[in-house]
Amino acid sequence: MYKEQFEALQLNVVELPVELEEGLPVYRGFIRELPFLAGSGYSLQEMYRQLAEAYQLYWEQQQTQQEEKEAEEQTTSLLSYEDILKYYDGETVDGFAISTDEEE
Repeated sequence: MYKEQFEALQLNVVELPVELEEGLPVYRGFIRELPFLAGSGYSLQEMYRQLAEAYQLYWEQQQTQQEEKEAEEQTTSLLSYEDILKYYDGETVDGFAISTDEEE
């Protein structure tokens, strides 16, 4: 079930060799495209479940960061020249330059 979900997302899971811990098999694996997302468990299903949960958490964090970045980009790009000068407090606004003809 989990394998198909990763295949649908075009993610490859690398299954590491089975290890024995205290007489029990331990399955470990990671997502090839995101090697920092790893999982382990006493069954393949448990390992894949951990990987799925880790990927879902990672995806949600990425979505939140993307939304914050888009909101941040819009704050200064939507302001007009007059609005920027109205709220100007002496700080340099990133990506904004005033070109005047007097500097020639």
